[in-house]
Amino acid sequence: MNNVNIPRLDLNFYINGNKEERKQFSDAIGKAFNDTGFVTITSHGLDKKLIDKLYDDVKALFALPDELKSKYEIPGLAGQRGYTGKGKETAKGFKAPDLKEFWQIGQTVADDSPLKEIYPDNIMIDELPSFNSTTLDVFKKLEWAGIHLLQAIAVYLNLPENYFDEMVYDGNSILRTLHYFPITDPDAVPEDAVRAGAHEDINLITLLIGASADGLELLTRENEWFPVKAYGEDLVVNVGDMLQRLTNNKLKSTTHRVVNPPRELMKYSRYSVPFFLHPKSNMDLTCLQSCIDKDHPKQYTDITAGAYLDERLREIGLKK
Repeated sequence: MNNVNIPRLDLNFYINGNKEERKQFSDAIGKAFNDTGFVTITSHGLDKKLIDKLYDDVKALFALPDELKSKYEIPGLAGQRGYTGKGKETAKGFKAPDLKEFWQIGQTVADDSPLKEIYPDNIMIDELPSFNSTTLDVFKKLEWAGIHLLQAIAVYLNLPENYFDEMVYDGNSILRTLHYFPITDPDAVPEDAVRAGAHEDINLITLLIGASADGLELLTRENEWFPVKAYGEDLVVNVGDMLQRLTNNKLKSTTHRVVNPPRELMKYSRYSVPFFLHPKSNMDLTCLQSCIDKDHPKQYTDITAGAYLDERLREIGLKK
């Protein structure tokens, strides 16, 4: 278990560092994404005040009555905007739905953007205007951090530094606010029901803003579960399947889960806020030629990001 490589990296070293510091950052994030698929990041642009405000607003949202929240669950959006109620999402390969509810905020683009017709409008919650403005602010700051992290990854992959920029800017990203609701009667829960079943993320990279309680675990290459903990306001960042696919498995989309707490803690809520950094739907995810050789033959068929997302949303039950 000593070989679990989850380094704590300072994004400022990449954005404002000298040539040597930038290379060190790029090499470190590349190595970690090769080994475990996870890093923690400081200097990411979100201060403690904003993070505290975000979690206050998230808790206020999920404290609203279920019948009120359900009016923000819009059929036909596959959970991509607004509220998704309890028991709706199931990890691929699992029968019992995850023990959670969530709200998703998507990309906002200028009215004259050609993407305006593609992205659904975000659902504004009338009862909590603060939630609407806070999540939009957080979305933009995490998108900014994510673009810089992908620049460091591009350098590691010997691609032009700005390789991902155009596809990620105004990309189909999602900010998800999550509530793992209290379980008052643990014996009534299906045996295989957990807060989030073992899964891999769909997108390029995920940026997670802490969580209100422990529970996140990754599966190591030795097939052992390892708890992932962040310091204070650090981001936990992991590789998604799109980046794994693009790099022909060079960068690792690690299986992870959120386990149920001990029985005596199941009566408490857990909150978390992941940002799923997606490219525009037309991004080509064909494996990079530089990641294919005789020892690493091409593992994936060619597909666009949009077609891949659609396929995965059906697998997890959000899209029919």
